[in-house]
Amino acid sequence: MFIKLLILFTLVPVIELYVLIEAGRQIGAAATIGMILVTGIAGAYLARSQGFDLINKIQTDLNQGKVPAQEMMDGVMILTGGLLLLTPGFCTDLFGFCLLTPVTRQFFKVWLKKWLDLKIQRGEINFKQFK
Repeated sequence: MFIKLLILFTLVPVIELYVLIEAGRQIGAAATIGMILVTGIAGAYLARSQGFDLINKIQTDLNQGKVPAQEMMDGVMILTGGLLLLTPGFCTDLFGFCLLTPVTRQFFKVWLKKWLDLKIQRGEINFKQFK
């Protein structure tokens, strides 16, 4: 796990720096900085609106006595997408917008559910019930 995190936290910033430098060369530094600011503001707004909608759905499910499992997965993805959009860079912004857009988020939910099911089957994730 440590090696995966080390690669993630070193490779992603290097890729982002490369893309930002190339964008600066192609469209200019001011336009690149402007695009970073616009995606950050748009991402914060989108995360906020998606988050409030999700909170309303969770409250509705809880009031009806339902477990909001799908909404909890959406919540994790919205939070992750919002954090990615606040991180400067075009690659993280693209991934963040995909997590915040309901249509594309569905693809990630399917993948996440399969990944969690596999971890549970292997015994890497355990659930405990409190009585």
